[in-house]
Amino acid sequence: MALRQTTGFVESLLRLVGLDWTVPDFSTLSRRQKTLAVNIPYRGSKGPLHLLIDSTGIKVEGEGEWHARKHGGRKRRVWRKIHLGIDEETLEIRSVEITGSHIGDAPVLPDLLGQVPADQEIGSVTADGAYDTRKCHDAIADRGAHAVIPPRKNAKPWKTVTAGAAARNEALRASRYLGRALWRRWSGYHRRSRVETKMHCVKLLGQRLMARDFDRQVAELQVRIAVLNRYTALGIPVTEAVG
Repeated sequence: MALRQTTGFVESLLRLVGLDWTVPDFSTLSRRQKTLAVNIPYRGSKGPLHLLIDSTGIKVEGEGEWHARKHGGRKRRVWRKIHLGIDEETLEIRSVEITGSHIGDAPVLPDLLGQVPADQEIGSVTADGAYDTRKCHDAIADRGAHAVIPPRKNAKPWKTVTAGAAARNEALRASRYLGRALWRRWSGYHRRSRVETKMHCVKLLGQRLMARDFDRQVAELQVRIAVLNRYTALGIPVTEAVG
């Protein structure tokens, strides 16, 4: 909701529970949002973490379109990119980065891995072919993880000067020997569809951002992700073997 709507909604909730607390106005909420530190909750998985990574764009009702709507003229489409890493077991978001639309996918992967605590073992990192770069493979290898990233169609072997390059060359040889379709089934690459589903869930909380300042937009998205992780923890069934 917009900040004015949020203020009215919270006031109505307080009246329903019989509290006479004062709710900050929307301008106070806007100022505080810029420096808001959001703690994203997660339950953690049993055993090594299997991370699924992807990115998507979200529309911004920012300076460009707002200015065109108020004063006329051409609209300039403004987007922000959300880069997510989710836990394959719990489907909770473990790492997130928000960037401008001019930032590619691959340069953000090391930052996503850096948000996972150093004492947390990472078993594998699954991502699409956009992450088939030396920096990504080296960052994954430095965490002792296995990369499940399909080599590009015109990929050629790299010089094996690092562990990441050696692992990538092995994936390239396997995909050429088995074929790309069979390699995807063999490597478990199909698991990446779960992070695409999670991207859809993020957008169900809003197709665009309300905030106009970048720092406030980051806080707004982090709040959404924290709420989404709470929903995920409540909505996953717990199964037990009987007999």
